[in-house]
Amino acid sequence: MRTGLWIAAAMVAMPATAIAKDAMVETRRGSAGQVAIELARQTGSSIVVADPAVARRAVPAIRGHMSVAEAVRRLADKAGGRAIAVAPGAWRIEAGRVPRPVPVRPVLVRPLPIPTDAAATSPIVVVASKRDLTLGEIPGQVSILDGESLEAGGVGGTEKITQRVATVTSTHLGSGRNKLFIRGIADSSFTGPTQATVGQYLGDLRLSYNAPDPDLRLSDMARVEVLEGPQGTLYGAGSLGGIIRLVPNPPVMSETSGSIALGGSLTQGGAPGGDGAAMVNLPVSETIALRANIDAATLGGYIDKPVLGRNNVNRTRILGGRAALRANVAPDWTVDVIGLGQSTDARDSQYAGRDVQPPLTSNARVREGSDADYAMGQLVISGRIGSVRVRSTTGAVRQHLEERYDATVDPEQPRLFSQGNRTRMIAHETRLWQPETNGFGWLVGASYTHNRTVLTRSFEELGTTTASTGVRNTIDEVTLYAEGSLRIRRGLTATAGGRLTHSRLGGEGEDVMPALSFASARARAAVTADRSTTTVLPSLALNAQVLDETALYMRYQEGFRPGGFAIESDYVRRFQSDRTRTWEFGLKHGRPGISPFDLAASVSYTRWQDIQADFIDNSGLPSTANIGDGRVWSASVTGGVELAQGLRLEAGATWNRSKVDQPPVELLGLVARTMGSAEAFGGSLLDATLARSMQVPNIAQFSGRLSLNWTREIGDNLRLNANGWASYVGKSRLGIGPELGDPQGDYLDSGADLRIGTERYGVTLSLQNLTNSRGNRFSLGTPFGTGRDQTTPLRPRSVRLGLDARF
Repeated sequence: MRTGLWIAAAMVAMPATAIAKDAMVETRRGSAGQVAIELARQTGSSIVVADPAVARRAVPAIRGHMSVAEAVRRLADKAGGRAIAVAPGAWRIEAGRVPRPVPVRPVLVRPLPIPTDAAATSPIVVVASKRDLTLGEIPGQVSILDGESLEAGGVGGTEKITQRVATVTSTHLGSGRNKLFIRGIADSSFTGPTQATVGQYLGDLRLSYNAPDPDLRLSDMARVEVLEGPQGTLYGAGSLGGIIRLVPNPPVMSETSGSIALGGSLTQGGAPGGDGAAMVNLPVSETIALRANIDAATLGGYIDKPVLGRNNVNRTRILGGRAALRANVAPDWTVDVIGLGQSTDARDSQYAGRDVQPPLTSNARVREGSDADYAMGQLVISGRIGSVRVRSTTGAVRQHLEERYDATVDPEQPRLFSQGNRTRMIAHETRLWQPETNGFGWLVGASYTHNRTVLTRSFEELGTTTASTGVRNTIDEVTLYAEGSLRIRRGLTATAGGRLTHSRLGGEGEDVMPALSFASARARAAVTADRSTTTVLPSLALNAQVLDETALYMRYQEGFRPGGFAIESDYVRRFQSDRTRTWEFGLKHGRPGISPFDLAASVSYTRWQDIQADFIDNSGLPSTANIGDGRVWSASVTGGVELAQGLRLEAGATWNRSKVDQPPVELLGLVARTMGSAEAFGGSLLDATLARSMQVPNIAQFSGRLSLNWTREIGDNLRLNANGWASYVGKSRLGIGPELGDPQGDYLDSGADLRIGTERYGVTLSLQNLTNSRGNRFSLGTPFGTGRDQTTPLRPRSVRLGLDARF
């Protein structure tokens, strides 16, 4: 970086005859370096900006029908440099005269780090697009959370995302056990055999296949990207609702740097906590660098168990770390080796009884809680072949989750239920793409995934452990996918793509009771037989740039999840794959957090076929089945406005309406068994089922968020950053079926954080749950306690004081 900023837009020049031809050039205003990249994409040329000062200078848009040489000359002139032709189709822009300043509108100064002019004017490139598309080029809703905002008030996990993006919701079983949902696409409340409806990724490798959110600490992240779904063409199975992609900061060559952050917290009526995070970046040689971070936290408990004589039982301890080694093996070719691990120990459960006295107490008679361990390793090779970019990722994941629930029936004989979920996954993806050149851009890729999950169950009573029926699910998935974009006319781009997936499913029961007859043994073997399925997922989108900062779009996208095997009572049963088809229409104006005013709005309609969801079986345990077809209407709006210099108001809201059209016979039978005759009298069984259980679970009809950000210079190199927010989560239902029909939600959460300091040192003060609301985030504690009226309250009002330093 100190010897010059090299921005290369393409590495192999086109023949001189092609370069000499006139082309339609249409770039946006931005920094000279970013405009050079956009110009090179459109013309298939190579442009290098050799001087970092020139690369950072703001330049206006370049539009018109002209030769490539003329376009490069105009860019150099606007940036105050001079263009030098170094080869056919290749130019270098060097420093020249100092240009007149280009008038630009005032730009909001974001919290640390302080953005440069180039950062404020350069387009945002969305990594999750897999084609290096800018935010305005993506026909869909995208939320980008920068790493500094995620660490404001202390490093956290997934809750940092759900607090900032209104369309992302979560169950609240506990850290390392939750399921995430986006845009009204939710299936169940439990950690079972179904694949998640949201794809979670670290870089290009998915975090899990059919395991819960590992709740990785968002330490030393460049950003987090949320793409609303479906995203079946690019990401395949398990992206019905969308994807969440974590983008860590990469190792930096020739730079020795580090950071450290420490904090202590107090919870009203609960136990204290603390957290710490550290990062170091070290150059190993001129072409190799190492970056590593470690993160530890202890979250004080606030739930009491008077039956056991214990207070603040739900303390949670988290320890994690990540290391990445990057090597520049050739010009424009890098190899990254990444490893991470995290251990989460929840000493007890975080649910309580509703309207109990004293509040925040549980009448459970055993010690519950969970242990979650997660490990990942990946190898990433990326580079260019001419103007074509290549990225290949290979990785492995190991995830263990052990959950403990109170299953007491007789108060004199406490009983503990344990469930273990052990997952192994191997995945590989290679893709090639070419950014837009002469109005056309494309992507092709292939992937392979092998996932094996073993779910085991047992009961412990009077010192004796008895195994219960479990299940093993395996899947091998091979995929080919492609996507292309064509600029039909100025400002109008069409995108089409498709994905072909072949899946081989297998599984069988664990600790299954012996078959009573030869016929039942044959029937069981038929149920657990391996099977294969082939799925095609098409997509189509139009994106219209109607003004410089305003775009309209529409898209059609499909998504799917493969089937599997679930446990019902003492038997293993099969459930089928499900599929979504979504139409979405929306608009986007301005750049979030940068433009004086920005707005994004969308409305979507989804048909969901053979919905996979959970219900409570006759033994009181969760099971999985296809509950019928459904439809989901969803609308969302987000925006921000700069009220004054350094003062910005942001807001977002989402509305969902979902319904399952026709319940299957199995669910009707379940309702019939659980309803009394008096209760069913006067109405049909079908009406009772629809009234009590046919809302898609865990999704509130309305949720909204409001935040106010303030930045102010209070001295030489001393700055104050403050942020306050409030969010409302509307009413929803726990799950499908009368046993899971309990309401939840309908609460207000809030928080604030403040930092005073320089770029290198700072002091932070943060508050959570300002109103000390209890609320009910989740109406489930133990599946055996459906008659106990359980709630999962918010953490009581908490305060944290922290210190951070960078060197």
